[in-house]
Amino acid sequence: METNEELFKGVKFSDLMHDVYHNSKKKDRQINQLIAQLQPLIRNASDATVIVPLIKEYLEVSVKNDDHLVKLTAIAQRFISIKQTINGTDSLLSDDEKDELLKLAESALNTDIENQLNNIDSEAIKIIQTKISNIKESDDQ
Repeated sequence: METNEELFKGVKFSDLMHDVYHNSKKKDRQINQLIAQLQPLIRNASDATVIVPLIKEYLEVSVKNDDHLVKLTAIAQRFISIKQTINGTDSLLSDDEKDELLKLAESALNTDIENQLNNIDSEAIKIIQTKISNIKESDDQ
């Protein structure tokens, strides 16, 4: 797959993959820092009931954002794959193999055409000879 394929202005597939990876790592560090900062503030159960939902919401937003980036990456990957298949860059056969197959097909077609022309010539000659014989017979009578 071509990683330098430009998906939209100024953003290549490799850039998108880079963002997905680094956002994931960045969010992991931010979440760990947030939890570390909030831990000292939790002194009793009532503090926890206030702070834990905030951490949970932050985690959910982060996961949704990463999920959207992963989905966008999957769509871009499918787009590039289909585009390469259409353009023939992901083809099963190399250009040399395609040329060889075309030559074989052309050779077989030429041989078939020659055989058919020979058959037509033979049949035409027989028909002409038959007509000549019929004409000679009708003239002799």
